[in-house]
Amino acid sequence: METNVYNASGEKTGMVQLPDSVFGLPWNAALVKQVVEAGRANKRANTAHTKDRGEVSGGGKKPWKQKGTGRAQHGSIRSPLWIGGGVTHGPRTERVYDQKINKRMRRKALLVSLSGKAKSGEIVVMEDLSFPSGRAREAHSLFCALVMKGGIADIGGNKATTLVALPTHDASTARALRNLPRVQSCEARNVTVESVLGVKYVMVPKSSLLVLESLAKLGQ
Repeated sequence: METNVYNASGEKTGMVQLPDSVFGLPWNAALVKQVVEAGRANKRANTAHTKDRGEVSGGGKKPWKQKGTGRAQHGSIRSPLWIGGGVTHGPRTERVYDQKINKRMRRKALLVSLSGKAKSGEIVVMEDLSFPSGRAREAHSLFCALVMKGGIADIGGNKATTLVALPTHDASTARALRNLPRVQSCEARNVTVESVLGVKYVMVPKSSLLVLESLAKLGQ
């Protein structure tokens, strides 16, 4: 699959062949759904906890004698039938929500999501992407140029979100992108299926394509 390549001025400079091992996979909704749900479950903080009748305070004395009062028989005011008593079948911290997803499935789901972005024309390949000054003004100018000259609708604007996959850690470039409200950035080796599905566009410098292709080779 071929796609356009853009320079720092937002102009098209040519075409590049996207590797099929990363951007040419068929859509697999079941796999993507399983990996995303497992990731959310593994991040879930199991803090909800209710006390059963053995944990609430009080209730050590029988409320009234067993017979002769004309009232129902009770042994403790901490019964779930009573206000202030224990909770039956409530949430407990002992419950484990973790789901096991192996690395091969997680990597395959990432490649499938990137392939879906490529088929939708939402992969933006750059010749290079660097902001040595670390100023957000330069990064904002690039995204404006991609809209005006490159014809990419609303990239980095008020509606469409963008993920920038940097080839290596670059503190100044990451700082410039961090100050843009609709732009996220991370190293290409740390891109996840959740981060890809959570944005409209994925911006990839040409050097990052090699990193993503190496991830695909790990799963072969």
